[in-house]
Amino acid sequence: MRKDISSLLKVLKRRSLPATATFVSVIGGSVIYLVVTPRLYETSGRLILDEKQVSVSQLGRELSQVPVTTPGGSNPLATQAELIKSQQVLQKAIAKIDSPKKITTAKLSENLKVKIIPATNILELSYRSPNAILAAKVLNAISETMVKESADAISSEARSVRQFLEVEVPKQRSRLKRAETAESIYRQKSGIVSIEDQTRTLVDSLATLENQQRTLMGGLQEIQSRTRSLEGITKAGNLKNAYSAVRGGDDEELKKLRDKLVELEAQVVEARVRFTENHPTLLNLIKRRDDLRQLYIQKLALVSPNNRAIAPEKVANDQLSQNLISQLITQRIERSALENKLKTVQAQSVKLQASLVELPIKQKALNALVRQRQEAADSLKFLQTKFEEARIAEAQIVSNIRIIAKATVPDSPASPKQSAVLVIAIFFGMIFAVGVVLLLEVLDNTLRDASQAEELLKLPLLGILPRLTANTLKLDSAENFLNNVGLVEPYRMLLKTLEFRSRESLQLIVVSSALSGEGKSIVVSHLATVSAMLSRRTLIIDADLHRPVQHQLFNLAATPGISDVLENNQSLLEVIRPTAIDNLSVLTCGGLHHCPSQLLESTAMKSLIAEATAHFDLVIIDTPPLCASIDAATLTQQSHGIILVTRPGWTHKEVLQKTVSELTENGIPILGGVVNDMATELEKYYRNSVNKYQLNRRLTTQGLSNTSSDEV
Repeated sequence: MRKDISSLLKVLKRRSLPATATFVSVIGGSVIYLVVTPRLYETSGRLILDEKQVSVSQLGRELSQVPVTTPGGSNPLATQAELIKSQQVLQKAIAKIDSPKKITTAKLSENLKVKIIPATNILELSYRSPNAILAAKVLNAISETMVKESADAISSEARSVRQFLEVEVPKQRSRLKRAETAESIYRQKSGIVSIEDQTRTLVDSLATLENQQRTLMGGLQEIQSRTRSLEGITKAGNLKNAYSAVRGGDDEELKKLRDKLVELEAQVVEARVRFTENHPTLLNLIKRRDDLRQLYIQKLALVSPNNRAIAPEKVANDQLSQNLISQLITQRIERSALENKLKTVQAQSVKLQASLVELPIKQKALNALVRQRQEAADSLKFLQTKFEEARIAEAQIVSNIRIIAKATVPDSPASPKQSAVLVIAIFFGMIFAVGVVLLLEVLDNTLRDASQAEELLKLPLLGILPRLTANTLKLDSAENFLNNVGLVEPYRMLLKTLEFRSRESLQLIVVSSALSGEGKSIVVSHLATVSAMLSRRTLIIDADLHRPVQHQLFNLAATPGISDVLENNQSLLEVIRPTAIDNLSVLTCGGLHHCPSQLLESTAMKSLIAEATAHFDLVIIDTPPLCASIDAATLTQQSHGIILVTRPGWTHKEVLQKTVSELTENGIPILGGVVNDMATELEKYYRNSVNKYQLNRRLTTQGLSNTSSDEV
């Protein structure tokens, strides 16, 4: 976490200029906005959509009642909010305002804001205008117009209801009369007076008949049992025979005839004993007996029903038989009576059940008629009530909107708010500044610090060199540099690191960079100065024949130099220039040459390097950047290795990676990398020197230069 914060602070410090510019631009824009934007005054008022019972009539209360919002349904507050901004309301409000300046509905609607206060029936109106007094007038006019519009709407609705009911009440009265007539006619036809009473009566009657039926069936079973017993004893057969047997036994004349017949039978029996069958006495007795029997049968037929003759032997001659047969007759008569009564009771029960079944059917039709009559009566009563209420509501001035807070003249402008604008500007200025920094960081493909250089190179980091001040750049008088321990020590540490990491005595090194402007020449000059300070015979060879700067750093003439040694066969020791620093010499670039690489690839160059290493303890060669020339790689083959100089904020990552990759693939020894944190003054100085030399080189190539080599 601490590392991330430190990295962020470094990034902000590195990108402080664009971040500051962005922040200042946003603040400046906000200030311009505050100066240019006109002042607007805002006033507000409040209306309430009243839920109270504001009318003496029920209809008036219903018309003015705020409806409850159902899920997915319309919102009465939202409806009123939209109505406030309608053309009709705004035009009427404008007509009430006495203003010299004409106000349009479009302008009024644009500056008018309507807000619903959450969890209430309150609408908050706000209006902005450059004129504070006019703002209050406009808002109050709108509020009063809304109250009047609400009252007019309720009154108009009540009038419409009253006119409608004037027509509907007579129609409903006729409907009720027709329903009453239809119900009365049906009651007369169906005989239904009270369905409850009639149902109760039928149920009670059915219960009574069922009790009677059970009683009759019990008595009938008892009589049938006695009848069967008597029939088995008397053998009387049917009822008529039984009746004839009783009558025949009970008749006096028949009794006498039976007695005479018994007497004759006895005489016949006695005569048969005394006489033969053909004896006249016996025959006379048999004839008398048969005649008497015939008479008896005739008499017996007279007492039988329908004069039907019965067998004499079935006549109840004795008292017991007569009593039993009489009981049989009585039982049969009683059974017949009970059976008839039971049939009658069953028939009545069936009839009552049929009537009970028919009652719901009749009741259903009657219920429909009763319901129609009740509906007609209720509707008539309701319409009559609403008719009276509509007349009252129409006469009243009722509104469901009330003003609970009038608009007042504002004392201070509401827009623009300086503090809010400045706070927002500061906030967004910081965000934009950080955004610009991050964007630049994303777009920046250069190295940012030493750790990144080491990670990217995947080579040993030899040292991190400090920034040089303006008076320590040139070394014609090196006291300022050598007396500054903070500047000398990093170069001394670089030199010692090279010695420690080298297996053999370090005598010849090449210094280059991937790109131009990374400070390799400064590193060469100041590293050589520190080496000479340590009593080592040190030589700087300025082999950067494209953009040489070593002669300028030590305030020396450019010629004679390396080109003169290679082309004119001058002696190395004669051309080498001593500097103001003990033990330090410089082989400058020499005269300009149209093909510098040809010189550096020559055999003479190899001899020069060999001679230099023979006379000096340490030789440092300043070469062109690797992206512009292969000279550094060529010269490195004759040295102990090459030092790559990188510069944060300048060195491109891809170029550096490609350079290291090519050197590694070609077998060029790389001693390591150096991070050079160059100062702004050094960069300006370096660019001016290079531009001056390049201009002179072009003129020389074209044969137009009159400048001497010493001046270059």
